[in-house]
Formats: sequence, structure tokens, C-alpha cells
Amino acid sequence: MIYGLEGLQRRAVLVWLGSAALAACQQTPRIYNMQVSRDVGCPCCHVWTGLMEKTGRFTVAMIDVPDLQAYKQKVGVPAGLGSCHTAVVDGLVVEGHVPASDILRLLDQKPRGLIGIAVPGMPRGSPGMEQPNGAADAYHVIAFDAEGKQSVFGTYTGNT
Repeated sequence: MIYGLEGLQRRAVLVWLGSAALAACQQTPRIYNMQVSRDVGCPCCHVWTGLMEKTGRFTVAMIDVPDLQAYKQKVGVPAGLGSCHTAVVDGLVVEGHVPASDILRLLDQKPRGLIGIAVPGMPRGSPGMEQPNGAADAYHVIAFDAEGKQSVFGTYTGNT
């Protein structure tokens, strides 16, 4: 074999191997199925689910539940953390207007013992509760376990 061709072939193989390794590292992000149960007729739930779908990381199925309080108890949402909708994603509970970034962090990290996260109530400025005047309340995303133990998972500062 001619020396120059051998060097070109070796270089081509190295380029190919490098490209294959790069492609393997650039995996397509996982898309999660999200089931959202809501109070019948709640309009803000559609806005929140639309924001979740817009991330490209969630496909959403919405279900109107006649007794949402009973459903919240069934999936383990502690008293005082309720909102207008309850989602289940990959076996974890997402209560209320939780930002997508926190949901994805929960799904990525899966902290030991946690069964879900919640944004209690419906704070202005949280996803799906944006205000025309831009008003936003400060709020926490609360993590909880099966016994109801709670901790702060995320904090959002308001502007009011």
C-alpha cells in the first residue's frame, strides 16, 4: 500500500469513529407521557398543559375528574398542597402550576423517597397563571414523600 493512502484511510476511520461517538452522546431527550386530572371546566389547566407540551418533552392526556379531592388523596398529595389539577408523570405526582424545568429535574434526579412536587394554590405568574400586567407572586415548589413530609424543591421570586 502506498504510504500516503494508508494515512488517509487511518484518518478517515478516526473521523468516522469520532462522529459515531459524538452521535452516541447526543441522545434524543426522553418524551414523557403526562396524565392530567382536573376539576371539570377549569380553564387554566389547558394553558398549563399547553406549556408542558410546548417544551417538546411531554405528551399530555387531560381527564375531567368528578371528585378531584379524592383523586389527590389517592395519589398522595398532602393536605394544603392542592391546586386545580394533578398530573402523574413516570409514576410521580405533579400538583398544580409547577414549571416544566422543575418537573424535568424531578424526573432526571428522582430523589429517593419523593413521590411528587407541588405548587399550592394558583400563584399569579406561575406557568399557566401569567397575568396581562406581568404581575407575579413569589412561590415555592414543594417536594413531598408518601408520609407527607415536605421540603422546598424550588423557589420563584415574584415582582409584586
